[in-house]
Amino acid sequence: MSEQVERMHRRTKSVTRAEEIQAEEQKARKNQPDKPCHKPRDSLFSWNSGFDNFTGFVNWAFLLLSIGGIRLLLENFIKYGIRIDPIQWLYILTGQDDSGSEHPSIVLIMYSCVPVMLCLLTEKGLAVEIIPNHVGMFVHVVNLIALNLLPMAVIHVKDGFSLVGASTVTTLYSILFLKLWSYVQVNMWCRLARLNNKSSLRRQSMSYNNLRKRKNSDGREDSLEDLKLVQYPDNLNLKDIYYFLLAPTLCYELNFPKTERIRKRFLIKRIIEVVLGTQLIFCVIQQYMIPSVKNSLIPFSNMDYTKATERLLKLAIPNHLAWLCMFYIMFHSWLNLLGEILHFADRSFYGDWWNCNNIDSFWRNWNLPVHRWALRHLYFPLIEMGYGKSLASLAVFFISAFFHEYMVSVPLKTYKIWAFMGMMAQVPLSHFSKAIEKAYGPRFGNLVFWASIILGQPLCIMMYYHDYIVVRYGESLLEDYSHI
Repeated sequence: MSEQVERMHRRTKSVTRAEEIQAEEQKARKNQPDKPCHKPRDSLFSWNSGFDNFTGFVNWAFLLLSIGGIRLLLENFIKYGIRIDPIQWLYILTGQDDSGSEHPSIVLIMYSCVPVMLCLLTEKGLAVEIIPNHVGMFVHVVNLIALNLLPMAVIHVKDGFSLVGASTVTTLYSILFLKLWSYVQVNMWCRLARLNNKSSLRRQSMSYNNLRKRKNSDGREDSLEDLKLVQYPDNLNLKDIYYFLLAPTLCYELNFPKTERIRKRFLIKRIIEVVLGTQLIFCVIQQYMIPSVKNSLIPFSNMDYTKATERLLKLAIPNHLAWLCMFYIMFHSWLNLLGEILHFADRSFYGDWWNCNNIDSFWRNWNLPVHRWALRHLYFPLIEMGYGKSLASLAVFFISAFFHEYMVSVPLKTYKIWAFMGMMAQVPLSHFSKAIEKAYGPRFGNLVFWASIILGQPLCIMMYYHDYIVVRYGESLLEDYSHI
């Protein structure tokens, strides 16, 4: 043992001595008359250099992308002319077709008040025990099913719907379905808690029951009126349910966190972003996406893989730009605008999904209102019922896939399953991206995520457009596009 310690001591002395000799050599070398200018250094692109300031390359890349974008802009204008027409987008407010005189989308939007009122009246009946629980839940189930089936039937049968108007209706009814589901389930939890409180003398929980009495610092008991918290069934009124329907959330609560004031500058910025950002999205769709989609019809129909791939890549850039603008306008500008007007304090609408290293992480971060709804009202209830995590996750993706298909197929009146299959394909793709992340690191996992987003969406658009033309006009119309 002593010999080992002595060897280590000698080795340490030798290393120290070597460093001293090297320092003396460097000092002596500097004093040479040849004026030395070299010293041990790594190239900047080497990992060992420690250099990380590549701001110039970022500016170069931005300038290069700008030049390429300007070239594509000029090419598009020369080939197609100015296609931007803001007047066309006024149909989004009416749902009126070019040749129609009715406004069916407005009618369906106004009719959405009927299932809301039915839901509220049913909950009132359940609260005062006029309606038996099993009857009330049956009414809720029928009401929610009819809520989804009505737009499908009306849009399919009734003429006069514009594509934008029908899309607005299906989106509104999908959101309304999720909100009413949450409203019904939360009130059921409160109703069960009230029944348990009546039949049991156990200690009341802080989340609901022990708020009835609480001692303050002076020893005096505060009542619920002092705490200003709404309790079931006092929440069952029109003001409460319509506040929830307008609030930027899908998860119902009896007492939402509120802000004290409206920030006027913040509100004005969000309004400007919504107006200008929406017009930018419309311009990209009119000027870039519509011509690219039309030009993809014949190559995609003939299964010309080379030309179809070229069209896919050409469509991918404007589609991705429109999608990014849509994300910012919807999840930041619009939801913050609603939150500011309604004094809604929870503004966590999205996470840093752009840094996700796999598909699963992306779906947990990019749309937090839907993610919270899925966990609170579907995933955790299924787990509590005894189902496994895999089956609960599959159910979440199934519901998401259904509504993606619903909001695409119903307005197009083309009932295919491409959007549904695209969402369900996220399950194996999630496992694949995790495997890539584990094998090659987070950077490659992030690349797989971005590739799926950039290329998957335009592929679905091309597939639906092809089927839309075939279903609505017949395969003979494809010949009219053969010159494109």
